[in-house]
Amino acid sequence: MKRLNYFAVNIIETLLRMAPFPSKTGLIRIGNPDSNSPVFLTCNYHLTVERVKKSLKEVDAYLLVANSKGYNVWCGATGGHFTNHSVISVLKTSGIEKLVDHRNIIFPQLAATGIEARLIKKKTAWKVIWGPVYAKDLPTFIKNGLMKTSEMREVRFPMVQRIEMAAMWAFPFSIIVNIVAFLFWQEAFLSLNIFIWTLPFLLFVFFPLYSKYLSPKKRRPSFNKYTIVFDFSRVPLILWGFFIFCLALYSTLTGIFSWGFICRWSFVSFVVILLISLDLMGSTPIYKSGLHEDRFLKIALDKVRCKGAGFCEQVCPRNCYELDKNRYIVTMPRTDRCVQCGACIVQCPFDALYFRSLENEKISPETIRKFKLNLIGKRKIVDNL
Repeated sequence: MKRLNYFAVNIIETLLRMAPFPSKTGLIRIGNPDSNSPVFLTCNYHLTVERVKKSLKEVDAYLLVANSKGYNVWCGATGGHFTNHSVISVLKTSGIEKLVDHRNIIFPQLAATGIEARLIKKKTAWKVIWGPVYAKDLPTFIKNGLMKTSEMREVRFPMVQRIEMAAMWAFPFSIIVNIVAFLFWQEAFLSLNIFIWTLPFLLFVFFPLYSKYLSPKKRRPSFNKYTIVFDFSRVPLILWGFFIFCLALYSTLTGIFSWGFICRWSFVSFVVILLISLDLMGSTPIYKSGLHEDRFLKIALDKVRCKGAGFCEQVCPRNCYELDKNRYIVTMPRTDRCVQCGACIVQCPFDALYFRSLENEKISPETIRKFKLNLIGKRKIVDNL
């Protein structure tokens, strides 16, 4: 029954992934934890909570669920929903301080864009340990003595995640299209549904084949500021053209060809492709959203301030950094992979990292910590203590 419930939760909440899906906050006991058991913390996005619980099912541990308003870890922390305040609140109200003798708490790495480890330590005396990016790596992380490998630190976009994202895009659009088709175009009901579900699966399943041609750094005309479809190396447009060609060929061979038929399908399919392609790069963990002006920012390192603490290396989701233990300084050999998440800036205790704009203006660490990035790429002030 538990497996069936878990399977149902994954299906339903993947299809509804665009919307917040909050779960109850507070303390969860996993197995039979005692005063020496590890303490984990995550957001209250329900699917995340269920996946963390599944990953820890063979471990005796405590799991704290902090309020993120139902958003996942990365979006919640980056957007100012998963905050220092929510973490401190659950630490103070859950009773965890009376249950364990230590003061070490394991956070999901992707929370580093918004949760400040230094501030948590200052306000609560709990030391933050950054866990792996993915919950499935938690058992290995524990066996390794709470040490991460480089693979555990890096976000990836494997087939399973690509299929999940395709379903996330297809489902809400299929609902809208079904309503429209039922009212105005019932004879195309089945064909439209096939199209709606096939397109995103093609785009995401074959993503590795064309991803190397993508560039979030492209400048676009102002009229196209919020339309990533033309940045996508013409892939959606090529798919659209191929679809129209096949449709014209099919209608000709079956004797149903008419310009009205072709024009109607051309318009509908183009609108669907435009909507689904609106922010495809932002739907992946390995590219910055094309809707965000932050994609033009560049990470800069103040070598005088850097002390080689290595926090940046531990929280960077793209493995951009390497720690030189002999010189006590970090290097950035893979800055081209940076997604401008700001985690390294937020966590650096020496403020040795900061953003520079295209105009060479310095954006201070204080600004990044104070102003959080919403889904359309605008920064807002967040009461993050």
